Amino acid sequence: MFRNPVREKWAAGQAVANGWLSIASPFVAEIMAAQGYDSVTIDLQHGFVGLEAAGAMLQAMRASDAALMARVPWLDPGDIMKVLDAGAHGIICPMINTPEEAARLVSYVRYPPVGVRSFGPTRALFAAGADYGQHADREILCFAMIETGEAVNNLEAIVATPGLDGVYIGPADLTLGLTGRKYRTGFDREEPEVVDAIRHILDTAHSAGIRAGLHNGSAAYASKAVGWGFDLVTISNDVRLLAGAAGESLAAFRRSVGEGETAGGKQAQGGY
Repeated sequence: MFRNPVREKWAAGQAVANGWLSIASPFVAEIMAAQGYDSVTIDLQHGFVGLEAAGAMLQAMRASDAALMARVPWLDPGDIMKVLDAGAHGIICPMINTPEEAARLVSYVRYPPVGVRSFGPTRALFAAGADYGQHADREILCFAMIETGEAVNNLEAIVATPGLDGVYIGPADLTLGLTGRKYRTGFDREEPEVVDAIRHILDTAHSAGIRAGLHNGSAAYASKAVGWGFDLVTISNDVRLLAGAAGESLAAFRRSVGEGETAGGKQAQGGY
């Protein structure tokens, strides 16, 4: 059975650098995983990725040393079990708002008697070893996303859920959930009330003995989050990295030949 490298990083007292995949391409996944991330997450919620593409992406990334995770579209047992059977090493589930939903999430990730996951790890047996069923519950990671006002109100009960490894903060939805449309949407929050909420979630998770992850739009903000004590930080995603690199390359060319910067180049550098 594989050893989950995220758990090994945590055991060594180190934060996990997580990559994020929104493009349904095994080649893009292979390139990203080869860059040295500790973990890479396939986004089946907001990314242009379906279950079949996710399976091919997991295959393409197998040669890397990264933990391969997936954000599922919703709290649905079929989606969760299918992506685990395909070989994902961890699940991030969006919009977990109550302890009851957190308990359901854990039950879908864990085999009986802890949970209700059905046994049929068709690809995982080949990717992780014939003894997969004996060790999966110990190695698979289970994250509940905290991103609404309701979830924050129920936070202490959510983080106390047995079998939950951590919470993962979606700062864009969290900002909408706490403040409505008072602020712009997006990552890398600087508003004091939102930063206070993010740090409150972090501290509450740690007080319960579980981990906390944060989605970030830049390496600089991810570094700040590690300084706060976050255990896992996502650093941008494949879409933003591609757009940013392409936009900067084109802008550098325009400058070198004395042309003005294009509107498209500014947009690509400005964010996602």
